[in-house]
Amino acid sequence: MERYITASLETHLFFGRIMKEHALFLQVAFPAGEEGYRNKADQYRDEFEKALGQAVGLADGAVGEAVLCSGEVFTEFTIMAERQTGRQTKVPIDFRVTQSEKRLRAGCAKDMDGRMVRQVCQLNQYVLHLLNGLIMFKEQILREVTSCRLYTANYPLLLEHMIREASLYRQIIKMLEKRTCIPPENMAETEVFWNQIMMEHALFIRGLLDPTENELMTTANDFAGDYCRLLEEARKQERQASDELTRITLETTERYRDFKAAGVQGITGCNIRSLILPLLADHVLREANHYIRILKHL
Repeated sequence: MERYITASLETHLFFGRIMKEHALFLQVAFPAGEEGYRNKADQYRDEFEKALGQAVGLADGAVGEAVLCSGEVFTEFTIMAERQTGRQTKVPIDFRVTQSEKRLRAGCAKDMDGRMVRQVCQLNQYVLHLLNGLIMFKEQILREVTSCRLYTANYPLLLEHMIREASLYRQIIKMLEKRTCIPPENMAETEVFWNQIMMEHALFIRGLLDPTENELMTTANDFAGDYCRLLEEARKQERQASDELTRITLETTERYRDFKAAGVQGITGCNIRSLILPLLADHVLREANHYIRILKHL
């Protein structure tokens, strides 16, 4: 049960924040007249913010140091990015959740008794309910956009990207709820998934930079090409991990993480011209940090 509690809470600390930010990105990309879509996205943002708060409340002393120190839960830029994004979009963001995360301690022999198992189980069931609705909502938006019945400032590929991440989150929680704790990840499958995510990040960054940011656009395009090649190599492994490919992927992702970190610093410092929200820049940095931890520890 300790593994069930720890794995559940670590998953929520990372993906719960990702989902609430997805909802925010959906919300602010709709025209002002689309009140129904905007309000529904705002509702999911609020619900995932509450779920993340619950996870943080349970996580002190119950999660691993590797996760808390990885930069996937929060970064040095997260609170600033939240404040700036809230000011720019007029969407209220409770950065006190991030402040609470900064105070979390890794495994401190916290009692993981039956009461905590029940609390984590209730949180998992609540999040599964939210994910089912959010995935359906994202799929509806994608259908409407691709049939030219709805406008959003989000690329269709970004909507597909969000659906994939939410589906992975749901898959992990379902496995945990079967009490069959997550088996060791198949590294070939993991690399295919996250290399695609990283490649798409580079494409989004390239597409959201101001046209005058030539050097940054070129670098983003180069990273998209790097991950496209890694993606093809990972697929060729036929579900068998390759130590050499994993090493190259880790090195590439560490360089990419540094590029993203410089991007967040530039965007929050108002030194990069783009359409990228500060919180979106921090969001993709945290996902790179998450992938680096996976590559290093599995």
